[in-house]
Amino acid sequence: MILAVAGGKGGVGKSTVALNLGARLDAVVVDADLAMADLAARRGPDLHDVLAGRADPLEAVREEGAIRLLPCGRTLAGARAGDVTALVTAVEAVEAAYDRVVIDCPAGMAADAGMPLLAADAAVLVAAPQEFALADALRTRELARELDAGLAAVALNRTGESPPTAEVRRALGAPVVAIPDDERVRRAQRHGSPVAELAPESRPAGRFEKLAEETRLAVTTPSSVP
Repeated sequence: MILAVAGGKGGVGKSTVALNLGARLDAVVVDADLAMADLAARRGPDLHDVLAGRADPLEAVREEGAIRLLPCGRTLAGARAGDVTALVTAVEAVEAAYDRVVIDCPAGMAADAGMPLLAADAAVLVAAPQEFALADALRTRELARELDAGLAAVALNRTGESPPTAEVRRALGAPVVAIPDDERVRRAQRHGSPVAELAPESRPAGRFEKLAEETRLAVTTPSSVP
């Protein structure tokens, strides 16, 4: 299974959702934001090296820490040196070895955002709870559909007390899981860890587990993925 975590704009928490979802699914998380990598890792080969032909995809997977991670480099020169079209082959190689892959997609609608969706079997869309963010979410859903990555679930991220889950579900046509705004999520992210490691009984940890359940259900029942 290859799952793309996508969003129409930056700042909605895609990397946080990708890391926590990857932990719940026991997947390798691939940081595919070639120009603005957000998932930290120690020294060693990274996705820039893989896409430039300097490293094998499996060589770049880090297994230390709370999650398995294929990190991305943090330099523009590294991003320019790689062939973005090689991403699909690289991710498929990781899937063949590890079975489950979660891709943290770049924001927007450019080619580097579309390539992870092209590799994916399904997508999880990360959206902000504000009404004006829905248009971006709808555009990303249409891009995913065009690239045959059906929408498995929506993570309505950083929500307050009354998230508009019903309205978002009607608009996007997929299960919606509200992830509460919580300092423990941010603290865990700063350490490169899922919130379940820091606060396993917390409400955010439970909501990420719910998101993983909805995703598993959608992927194992293809007719349910719009």
